[in-house]
Amino acid sequence: MAASRLDHDALLASLQTARSGLDRAEAETRLTSAGPNLIAQEGIPSVFEELWSRAKSPLNALLLSLAATSYLLGDLHSAVVITIIVALAIGMAFIQEHRSNEAAAKLRRAVKTMASVKRRGAEKEEVGHPNGFQEIPLEDLVPGDIVRLSAGDIIPADLCLLEAKDLFVDQAALTGEAIPVEKSAQVDAAADRDLLNIPNICLMGGSVVSGFATAVVVDTGAKTYFGQLASRVVSKRQLTSFERGVNRFIRLMLYFMLALAPAVFLINGLTKGDWAEALLFALAIAVGLTPELLPMIVTVNLAKGAVAMAEKRVIVKRLNAIQNFGAMDVLCTDKTGTLTQNRVSLSLYLNVEGKTDERVLEYAYLNSHYQSGLKSLLDVAVLEHVELGRNVHLRHDYQVVDEIPFDFSRKRLSVVLSRGAGEGNGNGVTRFFRLVWGFLSSGEGAHLLVCKGAVEETLSCCAFYDQNGKAIKFGPKRRNEILELTRELNEDGLRVVAVAYKEVSYPPKNYSVPDETDLTLLGFIAFLDPAKESTGAALSALKASGVQIKILTGDNEVVTRKICRDVGLEADRIALGSEIEKLSDDELAELLDGVTIFAKLSPDQKARIVRALHRKGHVVGFLGDGINDSLALKAADVGISVDTAVDIAKESADIILLEKSLLVLQQGVIEGRKVFGNIVKYIKMGASSNFGSMFSVLGASLLVPFLPMLPIQVLTNNLLYDFSQTAIPTDNVDQEYVAAPRRWEIGNLFKFMIFIGPISSIFDYSTFFVMLYVFDAWSNAALFQTGWFVESLLSQTLIIHIIRTAKIPFLESRASNALIATSLIISAIGAALPYTPIGEALKFTALPPLYWPILAGTLVVYALLTQAVKVWFVKRWGL
Repeated sequence: MAASRLDHDALLASLQTARSGLDRAEAETRLTSAGPNLIAQEGIPSVFEELWSRAKSPLNALLLSLAATSYLLGDLHSAVVITIIVALAIGMAFIQEHRSNEAAAKLRRAVKTMASVKRRGAEKEEVGHPNGFQEIPLEDLVPGDIVRLSAGDIIPADLCLLEAKDLFVDQAALTGEAIPVEKSAQVDAAADRDLLNIPNICLMGGSVVSGFATAVVVDTGAKTYFGQLASRVVSKRQLTSFERGVNRFIRLMLYFMLALAPAVFLINGLTKGDWAEALLFALAIAVGLTPELLPMIVTVNLAKGAVAMAEKRVIVKRLNAIQNFGAMDVLCTDKTGTLTQNRVSLSLYLNVEGKTDERVLEYAYLNSHYQSGLKSLLDVAVLEHVELGRNVHLRHDYQVVDEIPFDFSRKRLSVVLSRGAGEGNGNGVTRFFRLVWGFLSSGEGAHLLVCKGAVEETLSCCAFYDQNGKAIKFGPKRRNEILELTRELNEDGLRVVAVAYKEVSYPPKNYSVPDETDLTLLGFIAFLDPAKESTGAALSALKASGVQIKILTGDNEVVTRKICRDVGLEADRIALGSEIEKLSDDELAELLDGVTIFAKLSPDQKARIVRALHRKGHVVGFLGDGINDSLALKAADVGISVDTAVDIAKESADIILLEKSLLVLQQGVIEGRKVFGNIVKYIKMGASSNFGSMFSVLGASLLVPFLPMLPIQVLTNNLLYDFSQTAIPTDNVDQEYVAAPRRWEIGNLFKFMIFIGPISSIFDYSTFFVMLYVFDAWSNAALFQTGWFVESLLSQTLIIHIIRTAKIPFLESRASNALIATSLIISAIGAALPYTPIGEALKFTALPPLYWPILAGTLVVYALLTQAVKVWFVKRWGL
C-alpha cells in the first residue's frame, strides 16, 4: 500500500532498481536473501517432516498405546514386537511414499511457469521479448525486477504498475469475484482504499485477461498478500469423487471397528475372565480392521501412474487428478493443434476483389509486428511469412503510438502508428523530399490505425472498402459478396482474418474501442492448419475406450465443419455460441446429447457446456491451451493443457501434455484407469477380508475357552498380510477393465464385501473344527492359535489373486512378478514361522503333519468357491 502512493521514480529508488531492470548479479544476490518466489504450500517437505507425517497417525498412536499397555501388564515380548511392527510400518510407508513423492515432484518440476523480466546483462534478447526482456522461471523473480505482463499471464508476484494499457485482471482467486478489474499505472493517493482495489497494484494469484503492462516487483513468495493468506489458511481443493469414496470406505471400516472391538472385549472378558487380556485382544482386532496401508497404497499407485504417464509424455501436476482422468467419459477439446497440426501457415493475402495484394500483407504485418500483447499462432505465421520471404516493402518508418488490445467479445486488435518519410535510402535531398511528401500526404501528426480480427466482428466496424487505394462506401451487395468470398475460403479449410485501416487526421489523446469505427476494409489473410494424420486413429481409440469427444472452438462453423469431416467426425449438426446464449441450463443439457461440435464460442460458453455435462452425470475432461480456455479448464473434472500453453491455462490444468495429441491423451487415460484399478483391488481385498474376519472373531471368541489368537499374533498376521499387498501398485490390469471409464461405486463395493467376505469365515470355521475335533486343541491354546494364524494368513494372501481379476487367475490373467513374489514370500514366512525362534516368542507351536494336507485342501476349495461367487457377482454387477 505504501508502494502504491509513491511516484514511479521514488518507487524505483525505494526498491533500488531502475526501468532498465536489475543487473543479473544483483538479482542473484537478492534471490539468495529473499528466497525463491514460492508460496508456503508449494514448499517440498523435509525428510523429517515426511517421516513425522507417517508416524503421527492415530493408528500408530493406537499401536503404541497397545505396546505401553502390554508393558504395564508385564508382557514385555508383546510390547517389543508391537514397537518393532510400528517401526517397520512407518519405515515401509516412508520409503515407498518418499520415493513416489520424489518421482512425482520431479515430474511436476518439468512444467515451469515463466515470467517476462528485464535484466541488464542478458546475453541476448529473446524472440517476442524485445527491449531486454527475457523469460525466466517464476520462482526466480526478486523484489525490484521489472516485469512485462500481457494477456494470458498470471500475476507472478505482488507488483506496482509503471505502465498499463487497457489492463484487466482476474482476481477471482483472491476475491471470489468473477468480473475482471481494470488496473492502471496511476499513482494512488487514497489512504483508506482496500489493497485489492488499489488500481496500480496487481497481486500474486491473479491473471491478465486483456491488455498489457510493465510493473516492478514489490514482494515475492511468502511475503506476498497471497503467500501470507496461504500461510494462515490452508487452501482446500474440492474433493474428487475418488477421494470422497476412499473417505467413505475408511469410515465404513471404522464403523466396523467401533462395533466389533467392544463386542469382542465384552465376550472374551465375560467368557475367559481375563479382562486385561481381553482388552489387548480387542485392541488388536481393532487394528486388524483398520486399512492402515491405504494412504500408502493410494499414494504409491498414483505416483507410479504419474511416472508411467510421464513416459508417454503426460505430466501430472496433481496426483489425485489421475483417477478422474481414468473415469473421464467425455473429453471436450478445442480444434487448433488437437485435430490439426498446429503448424499454421499463411496461404493467401487477398484484397476485397479476391486478388493477391501485397498491401494487405504489409498491413497485416504491421499489426502483428507492433502489437505488444501475446502473439497468437496467426501472428507468428504472418511474421514468419514476411521475415522469411522478405516480400513486404514497408513504405514508411513507423513508430507505435497506441494499441487497442484484443478481447474475446470484440475478437479484433488494433495498433496505432505514426508514419515517417520512408526507409531513409538515398542522399539528404532525397530524404528531405520524402519527408515533405510524407507531411503533405498524411497530414501533420496524422496516425494510421490498423485493425486485424475475425471477419464478422471487423466487418461490423467498416463503413468503407478499399478499391485500388480509394475508400468506397459499403453497400449491401458488396458486403454480401465479401461474406461469400470468405465463406468459400472457409469451405477450403482456410481460416480467414480481416484487415482494415483508418487514417486519423486529428488524433485523440488516448485511443480506445470507440475509435474502431468507420474503418476501411483492405482485404483478408487466410491461413491453413491441416488436420493431423493421426487424429482419426486417436478418435477411434478414444471412442473404443468409452470416451465421447466434443469439439468446443471459437472458430467459425464452416472451417470447423471442414476440419472435423477430414478427421472423421460427424459435422452435420453444429451448435453456435449465439444459439447457446439463448438456451436455459436445462435446454442446454438436453442439446448436448445430439451435438458433437460447438463453434463460435466465448470463454463463458465453453465453461457453461462443461457444467451442463456435469449435470448430465458425466465426468468431463477439457483440453485447452489459450486464455479463452481457462474458465473451462477450472470447471472440468480434469483440466488438461500443454507445456506451450499460456500461463493461466497451465496453472488451471491438472495434467500437462508435452505433445498436444489425442493419441497421447488416450494412452494417459488408460494409465489412469490402471491406477484406479489397482487401488480398488486393495480396497476390495481389505473390505471383504475384514468383513469376513468380523464373523470369524466373534464366533471363535464364543466357541473356545481361550483367546482364539493372542493380540501379538493378530498384529503379526495383519502386518504380514499388509506387506503381501505392497506390490499391488506394480500389478497388471486386465485389458477388459481399462476398456471403459471406471468410477468409484461405494454401493458396488458394499455388495462385494457382503458376498465375498463371509466365504472366508466358512473356511475359518472349518479350520476351527479341524483344530478342535481332529487335533483336540480344546486344551491346547497355542496349537489352535497357530493353526488359525497360518490358515488365515495363507487364505488371505491367496485370495488376492482371485479378487484382482474378473478372469480365471493364473490361467487367463497373471499377476505381476512382484505381486507373485510377495505372495510366495509371505506364505512361506507364515508356514515357517511356528518352527522359528520368532514363532516361539509369538507363542506359536509346531503343527501336526496331517494339518498341511488338510490346509491344502481347504485352500483349494476356498479358491474354487470364491472364484465361482466372483464370476456370478461380475455377471450381475461387474467388478
